[in-house]
Amino acid sequence: MTPANIEPLDLASAAQILAQAGLVAFPTETVYGLGARADDDQAVARIFATKGRPADHPLIVHVLDEQGARVFASELPSVARALMRAFWPGPVTVIVPRRPGLATACAGGQDSIGLRCPSHPLARALLHRALALGVPGLAAPSANRFGRVSPTRAEHVRHEFGLALPVLDGGVCEAGIESAIVDCTRERPVLLRPGTVDRQALEAACGQALGERDAAAPRASGSLESHYAPACLVRLVGGSALARQPGLVAGALALYSKACPPSAHERGVVWRSMPASPQAVAHELFAVLRELDAILVQRGGGEIWVEEPPWGAEWEGVRDRLSRAAASRAAEAQP
Repeated sequence: MTPANIEPLDLASAAQILAQAGLVAFPTETVYGLGARADDDQAVARIFATKGRPADHPLIVHVLDEQGARVFASELPSVARALMRAFWPGPVTVIVPRRPGLATACAGGQDSIGLRCPSHPLARALLHRALALGVPGLAAPSANRFGRVSPTRAEHVRHEFGLALPVLDGGVCEAGIESAIVDCTRERPVLLRPGTVDRQALEAACGQALGERDAAAPRASGSLESHYAPACLVRLVGGSALARQPGLVAGALALYSKACPPSAHERGVVWRSMPASPQAVAHELFAVLRELDAILVQRGGGEIWVEEPPWGAEWEGVRDRLSRAAASRAAEAQP
C-alpha cells in the first residue's frame, strides 16, 4: 500500500520517467525490479550507482515477447526459443548472444544478454506503455542494495531507497524469488541460477539434460557466492539444532517443522514457521527474512537460524537463495 503522504505512481508517469532515462521500481511475478531503459547505457549506469552494484555484474532485460527479445539478441538459439515458448511470460531468463552495440552496460561488457518476459500484469502494462514511447525493454535487477535481500513488496523498496525513488505498487510478488537463468549460448544449455520453475521442467522444454555451470559460463545475475543477505548473520542448521535453540539465537525460521519449541518464547527467540510446499516457502522467504532482520536490528543484533531445506529439485531455488544468504557473512562468523 502506498503511504498516505505520497501520491501513488501511475503507469503513464512511470513510462514517461523511463523514457526520459530515469529509474522506476516496478513489480514482477518474482520480485520488484529497479528499472531503466535497457537501450540507454547512461540510464543503466544509474541502476548500478543506485544499487552499489559492480558494473561488470550483468543485468536482465525485460521484454514483452519474442519480438522484443529479437531487438537485443543477435540470434535466438533453438533451445532459447523452446524455453520461451514453454515459459514466457514467466519466471525464466534465457542468456543468448547479444546484438553488437546495444545494451552493452546491461551485459556488463559481455557479448551475451539475459532476456526475460515477465507475467505480472502491471509489469506487462508498463512494458507496453514504455514501448509506445520508444523504450524497447527494461533493465531491471532486484530493487534493493547490492547483495541484500530482494524486495517482494513496494514497502521493501521504499525501506531500501526512501521516497525519492518512484515505485509502481503492484502488491505482493507471487513467486517470491528470482527467475531461473539458463545459458543458451553454447551447444548444451546450462542452468546458471535455479528458480521456481524446477530443473525437470526446464529439461523437458529443452529436450535434453541441463549441463553444470563451469568457468566458461557467462556471468549472470544472482550468481555470486554471497547474495540475498540480511544485515544479521544467517546460519543454515538441521531441524534438531533449530529445536534446541541456544541462547545466542535471536531469530529462527522453520521451513518444514510445524511447531515452535515450547522454550523458544522463554528464551526470547522470534520464531517463524513456514508452509510445507517449496512454492509457498519461496513466496514468503524474502519477506520473512526481512521481518526477522528488522526485529533483530531493533534489538541490537542477533543471528537468524534457518532450517535447511530438504534436498530435491523442487527445493533447488530456495536452497540456492538461503545458501548464498548464509555465505555472505560466513567469514565474519569464523573464530
